[in-house]
Amino acid sequence: MDAGAPAAAAWHYDGRSALRRQVRLIVEGDGFRLDEDGRAGAWQAFAQLTPADGDGNARTFGLQGQPGWRIGFIGPVPAEIAVRLPRARRYGGWVDRFGLWRAAAAFAVLAAVAVALVLQTPALVARMVPASLERRLGEVMVGDFGRKGCVEPVGTAALAKLANRIDPDDPTLEVHVVKLPMVNAVTLPGGRIVIFDGLLQAARSPDEVAGVIGHEIGHVRGRDVMESLLRQLGLSVLLGGMEGHVGGYTNALLATAYSRGAEARADGYAIRLLADARVSPLPTAAFFDRLAKGNASGERMFAYIANHPLSADRAARFRRSAAGDAHYVPAIDTAEWLALRGICAGETDKMEWRF
Repeated sequence: MDAGAPAAAAWHYDGRSALRRQVRLIVEGDGFRLDEDGRAGAWQAFAQLTPADGDGNARTFGLQGQPGWRIGFIGPVPAEIAVRLPRARRYGGWVDRFGLWRAAAAFAVLAAVAVALVLQTPALVARMVPASLERRLGEVMVGDFGRKGCVEPVGTAALAKLANRIDPDDPTLEVHVVKLPMVNAVTLPGGRIVIFDGLLQAARSPDEVAGVIGHEIGHVRGRDVMESLLRQLGLSVLLGGMEGHVGGYTNALLATAYSRGAEARADGYAIRLLADARVSPLPTAAFFDRLAKGNASGERMFAYIANHPLSADRAARFRRSAAGDAHYVPAIDTAEWLALRGICAGETDKMEWRF
């Protein structure tokens, strides 16, 4: 034994056998030896010692890289040795030191932040999706309607005039009608608006349809379609789902309600478009009133309500936007309105979109 070197009695398992040895730990520089029966052991660094988890003994230690290696002190540990030993880990770690209730509150705050980020992620990502990718997704989804596009020439001309009246500044805007009996209108990715013939038959004037188109244009401008798809389907739609299962995506779009904020923004956009076009907002308010009450066209009206949540407040907003001294002009004339309502009377064909 080195004269004057700090030492302490200990027991020891070498990790190779089940034999418990009585040893003496001798300090040697930044490390130690474990001497047994007067025979000097191999030198080990104090820095390699680790608290022995699960032993329930603050004076038991392991050695890094040597499973099963253990040392435990017998009796008091000299101060010169104690200061070199690693500090024992407390059960519960920082939670015990911080306090249970404080830790719970911290976790609650972190959870709330995480939820907020998850809710906001679709809106943020939707605005980052390249327009070309959004148009490609919309192109794929258009095929879901099959050969249902209404192509009666006079009705098609009336629809084009109505769309141009509402938004004359966007030559890329495309509005089509499909021969489906549901009272609904959807906006596909890429800014393509599809009106179902059932909605044309439920509407009582072209101004009601103008308001609906204006509302859908509002969703286009707000990128609400992509946000809704991202929230409903996840990024798999963009990253891996372009090749198949398109019908499932379109069905999900039809079943997905926009957020209240998105609906309010789309309403505001529609109101501005109607005002600029000098089309009265009152028919749109009446249309929404009928939908909200559910007393027109029976169950067919539910299709629009399913993905366009309605309320009396929204209808009232359109009603309040009417200017008392405004000179309103119908969106299209009576003959054109009749032609638009008959747009699906003839043959249908697969819709073709401009790119």
